[in-house]
Amino acid sequence: MKTMMKKAIAVTLSLAMAVTVFMGASLESKAYTETNLRSVYTNEPTTAAKANLRPIAVMMPTDKVAQPSYGISKADVLYEIMEEGNISRQLAVINDWTGMARIGNIRSCRLYYIPVAKEWDPILIHFGGVCYMQGTIDAPDVNNLSGTYEYGVGGSAPGAGNYFRTSDRKAPHNAYISAQGIMKACTKLGYSMNLRDGFYNSKHFNFAEGVNTLAQYPNAATANVIDLAQVFPYTKSSLSYNPADGMYYKNLHGVPQTDGLTGTQLKFANVIVQNTIWGPASPMDSKYLAFAMVDNTMDGYYFTKGKAIHVTWQKASDYAPTRYFDDNGNEIQLNTGKTYIAIAQAGRAVRFY
Repeated sequence: MKTMMKKAIAVTLSLAMAVTVFMGASLESKAYTETNLRSVYTNEPTTAAKANLRPIAVMMPTDKVAQPSYGISKADVLYEIMEEGNISRQLAVINDWTGMARIGNIRSCRLYYIPVAKEWDPILIHFGGVCYMQGTIDAPDVNNLSGTYEYGVGGSAPGAGNYFRTSDRKAPHNAYISAQGIMKACTKLGYSMNLRDGFYNSKHFNFAEGVNTLAQYPNAATANVIDLAQVFPYTKSSLSYNPADGMYYKNLHGVPQTDGLTGTQLKFANVIVQNTIWGPASPMDSKYLAFAMVDNTMDGYYFTKGKAIHVTWQKASDYAPTRYFDDNGNEIQLNTGKTYIAIAQAGRAVRFY
């Protein structure tokens, strides 16, 4: 219990610090001009228009009755983090979103997703939240669209009129938004559609120039299967390596996790498990969780090409990128392609073989 309380205090302090991080940057910042024509998300070739477009960061559920999500395979970076009730949730960071007719379904946000999203300077898409988000989700630097009160018990509902519900599922699993709706809402709210100078950071993942097989690490372990059942016990998330294309295919609830738009299974070139200090959001409230997303003390694993190495990670502030290092202190080199990041509660083991 004492250990848990210490973790909770550490998490609460880090979150309180994170709220004020943006104050060093001007809210009147001009648009950032990205000249690199390799995607900051995947290292794949891109266009100037896409390189300078702000991504969307969409809250999506893992609930069994809510599958499949629509547009989730478009995520360049997909995060999965535990929430209350022992159920995880996902944050899909999507750069090429302007042609999407149905995105979601969309669920509520939690406080610790905000520093995760901020490092990409996105438009945050969610359907409400919880009281602990007050003061952060409604801060001037955050550009969010919410289908209802943005922190659950209060706040505004920016862009709510652009969400829509479908009849194929019951609420709360049937709320969606379209690219057209996002653009209309951003125009009305005065949100920049282009990356913002002073908020956007062009240095994120460190990509390999060729293919990184992890052969340079003699102790790299075999990782054809990544079993996250202890990390996410409800979904029993897992990934299986396919040597034919060098990708990890994601499973949810024991079956392939697919996109409702395409029917295709989610697949990733890179998988990261990021062990994270966690605890209750408040010593007086054990229902909601908190995670220390700004930290430099924790470790994890990097998986690619059927192999795994131990890593450590650092994130200096909300808008700073999370960086990953091998045991020699060198920043790891990711392979070109999409990345899945499991934010694991410290103490919950990942199995791989």
